[in-house]
Amino acid sequence: MADLNGLWSVERTGGVLPPLYGVSKRIRGERGETVVAGRIGVPFDVRGLELHYTGPLAGLVDALEPEPGGNEFRGRTAYRGRDVGRFVMRRLDVDQQLKQQLVKHIGEAHAMEQNVLRMLDSMIATTEDADIVESLRLHKVETEEHRDRMARRLEAHGESPSVVKDVGGIMGGLMKGVVDIARGEKAGRNARDGYATEHMEIASYQLLERVARRAGDQETAEAAAQNRADEERMAKLIEDNWDRFAELSLQEAGVRV
Repeated sequence: MADLNGLWSVERTGGVLPPLYGVSKRIRGERGETVVAGRIGVPFDVRGLELHYTGPLAGLVDALEPEPGGNEFRGRTAYRGRDVGRFVMRRLDVDQQLKQQLVKHIGEAHAMEQNVLRMLDSMIATTEDADIVESLRLHKVETEEHRDRMARRLEAHGESPSVVKDVGGIMGGLMKGVVDIARGEKAGRNARDGYATEHMEIASYQLLERVARRAGDQETAEAAAQNRADEERMAKLIEDNWDRFAELSLQEAGVRV
C-alpha cells in the first residue's frame, strides 16, 4: 500500500474545482485534512487510496492513483459519485514544509497588522487626551511600516497577502470600532485593549522570528525583530502610564477622586 503520511502540495489539473492556490493536504494514518490558506482544515478519513471528507463536505471523495516513486499522486475528486475535478498531489520535503509554515506565519502577521491599524483608528477617534492621541498616531505610522514589511517578505517568497485574512482583520477592526464608540470609560479600556494587543503582537513576532531562522530566512527574522522592538516600546509606554489611564477612566465615568 502506498504511504500517504506527510504533507502534500495540491495543484488543480482540470474539472470544475476552484483554483487550489495555497492548498495542501496533511495526512497521518487514517485521518487527514485539506488545509486552505495555511489555517482552515477540512477533515477527511483515509480509506486505502481514497480520502472521504466528513462533516459539511460528507459525500466528497478524492480517489488517488500513485505515480512511480511514491512522492506524487494523481487525484480525482467526486461528489456523491459525480466527478467534479482532477488534481496532482506532491509530497513536500522538509525545506518546502518549512517555507510553507514560514509563509503562513508572515501572512498571519500581515493580517494582524491590518487589524491593528483599524483598531488604532478606532482608538484615535475615541480618545480625548491630546498626548495619548499623538502617541497613537505615531504608533499608527509604525504599524503601517510593520504591515508593509510583512507584505514585502511575502512578495520575496512569491506570495501576496491573503484576501480572506485581510478581510477578517478589517471586520475585526470595524467591530471593535463600533464597540469603542458605544462604550464609556474609553481611555482606560483602550489602554487595556492596546496593552493586550501589543503583547499578542510581541508573541507573534517572537514566533515568526524563530520560524524564519529555522527556515534560513534571515531577512524575515530581522523584520520580525524590528517590528517586535516597536511593539515592546509601545507596550512599555502604556505600562508607564497606568495611573494616568486610571484617572482618565474614572473622570469619563463621572468619578472625582
